[in-house]
This record gives sequence, C-alpha cells and structure tokens, in this order.
Amino acid sequence: MTVHFIGAGPGAADLITLRAANLIAQCTVCLYAGTYLDDEVLSHCPPDAELVDTQHLDLDDIVAVMVRAHAAGKDVARLCSGDPTIYSAVAEQTRRLDAAGVPWQITPGVSAYAATAALVGRELTVPEVAQSVVLTRAQRDSTKMPEGEALANFAATGATLVLHLAIRHVRRLADELVAHYGADCPVVVGSQVSGPQELVLRGTLADIADQVEVHGLRQAAVIIVGRALAAEGFVESHLYSSRRTRPAVG
Repeated sequence: MTVHFIGAGPGAADLITLRAANLIAQCTVCLYAGTYLDDEVLSHCPPDAELVDTQHLDLDDIVAVMVRAHAAGKDVARLCSGDPTIYSAVAEQTRRLDAAGVPWQITPGVSAYAATAALVGRELTVPEVAQSVVLTRAQRDSTKMPEGEALANFAATGATLVLHLAIRHVRRLADELVAHYGADCPVVVGSQVSGPQELVLRGTLADIADQVEVHGLRQAAVIIVGRALAAEGFVESHLYSSRRTRPAVG
C-alpha cells in the first residue's frame, strides 16, 4: 500500500489532473487541509473513504494516520493544496514515512500562483522584461530563511516574484520592494483562486496593502509582483520569430 501526496490544485475540483482524480478515487483514506480544500474537491474520494482534516494536526499526528492506514492495507491520499513540491511539508512527512518503512509517491498539481496568473491573463516571463520567476515567502513568524535568501537579493534581479505565506506581511513587503521595483510596479493578489470564495486584487506596490487590509485577507493568498504583469510593447520571443534563421530543408 502507498501514500500518495497529491496536488489538489488551487481550489476547483476540475483543476486537478486525471492522474490525481484516479488516485484519489482508489484511496480509502484521505487526508486534507480543510483551510484550503472544500467538499467539491473531496467529491473525488470514494463514498466510504475515511476523511481526515489535518488543519489542527501536527506532523506527527498526520504521519501516524498514514502509518496506521498502511498497516491496515489501505492506500492513502494526502491532498496538498496547489502543488506538493512547494511549501507543503512533504519533505518532513516523507522523511518520517521512510523511517517507518512506508512507501510513497508524489503527483504534481496546479499551483495557486499559476492559477492566479492564468486568471488575470498574464505570462510571468515576458521577453526582455522578466525571464525568471522566484518563488519565495516572507519571514517573520515562520521558519528561518536560509542565509543568502533575503528578499532584497531576489528583488535586485528584477525577476517576477511570487510570495507565498506572506499575505499578513504585505505592507512591510511592499515597502521593502519599492526600492527595487518602483512604487508603480504591478501587483496581483490571488486569494482562494478557482474556489467559491475567489478574490483577485490588482494594484501596485503603492496601494496593494490598502486593498488587502480592506478585504481582511489573512491566509490562503499568493502575491505576485513584477513588471511582466502589465508589460506592453515588448519584443517578441526569438524562438517564435519569423525572422529567426532556420536550418535549410534537404
């Protein structure tokens, strides 16, 4: 029996992959975070599945459920909001499962930042505007950031920034980023994108904190910062340019 870490997407039940849906349907134990995932997503589970809301459990409690299910011969779906490969505590959980001799695998999912960018119709990498996307988070009441991963270091590159776990610190972060991007730099905040409570805010570093505070956002939101969000008049990609020199045929 296997523990499946499954990307459950940003919220909508139809924004998970076919593989994810098939795996969920086969698992008789499903762990999910009720803060982010609702009944519509859980509708992919078998009718008799054991559903475990993990929002009030610690890692040891969560892993204990997985180990118990494995011992009972049951497959487990561990649903992760967005994609399991970022900010999902998969590393900590799989380390514990390895120690317990429990097999596991990861199925990718649609991340919240990708869903947000799609909703506002923007590519995050625009030729000669931004060719890199940095996924990072705020540091204040959370785990210490590794040395060298200061926000200013990333901002100095001019890359498109995607800030996770940062919505409570949006004013401080916006003030810090102004020096690198300018007060008029576009910002998009996506909260529970594709879910029933979806909210998207568009603004700049100068006013986005005011908008966030007016709407009372405290969790389940991603912040995207960068000039690519409003780029106009940019050059076309050389890869698809009609002026590109192509090899002769024959």
